[in-house]
Amino acid sequence: MPELPEVETTVLDLKRKVLKRTFLDIWTDAPKLIKKPNLEEFKREIKGKKIQDIKRKGKFIIFYLSGDKRLLIHQKLTGHLLVGQWKKENEEWVPVKKGPLEDPMNKFIHIIFFLDNGLMIAFSDLRKFGRVELLTKKELENLKDLKELGPDPLDKNFTFDRFKQIIQNQKRKIKAVLMDQKLISGIGNIYSDEILFRAGVHPFKPANTLQEREIRKIYRNIKSVLKKAIKLGGESISDYRRPDGRKGGFDKERKVYRREGMPCYVCGTKIERGKINSRSTYFCPKCQKL
Repeated sequence: MPELPEVETTVLDLKRKVLKRTFLDIWTDAPKLIKKPNLEEFKREIKGKKIQDIKRKGKFIIFYLSGDKRLLIHQKLTGHLLVGQWKKENEEWVPVKKGPLEDPMNKFIHIIFFLDNGLMIAFSDLRKFGRVELLTKKELENLKDLKELGPDPLDKNFTFDRFKQIIQNQKRKIKAVLMDQKLISGIGNIYSDEILFRAGVHPFKPANTLQEREIRKIYRNIKSVLKKAIKLGGESISDYRRPDGRKGGFDKERKVYRREGMPCYVCGTKIERGKINSRSTYFCPKCQKL
């Protein structure tokens, strides 16, 4: 699932490409991806709406449209937004131009938004788990999923003291705490592993047993890892691609995630894999003592 860096990269790229553009129409072969309103009403309401701003909230993408409308998109497990031009060939959407949009991971197009300058925003989603909603300003403000999100780890108000307060009474494993969107928004499976490795903290360690120096190391690495990942355009080890179709560049920075059985870059010990909340968890048993 795209995490904070991938979603932030998507938002930054979209702002460069489609800001101030107007929606003309929409095509989909998977109407169940559109959760609200029904497809016909969605089509009718989005036509003529101008994209005034695009922001990220946790792992959600929000298009701020004219007429006080809000287009909410969650890419979920395998979804990502693309910008370009496509044509229909043999019942498939094919990029008009040669390039990164031809990547096999970009071919699962189930929604296309047509814009006034000839560009299209496509939603490629292999497993069709994505979520698209067109809401009023008030509906967005009252949306439970957004109201329940924890603080954004890159927000200036996410201070060390606030982070310490969030985790110090948590008896759960520290990785589970970092991934809890109601406590801290945006961190998922990939970056929790990478953050904890760099902090030298075992992912199975209960959060309320961490010493202050460990908490401080985790806090510093949350900031540094996420910022570096954004700078590199996110991680594309799985399905995620940037809006122009390219892979993100964080892969060269990956130290433990999906490296089971490979030598640790620091000490040479084989990386191990465990399970936390049914999610694979990767760590170095020597560098990250339990």
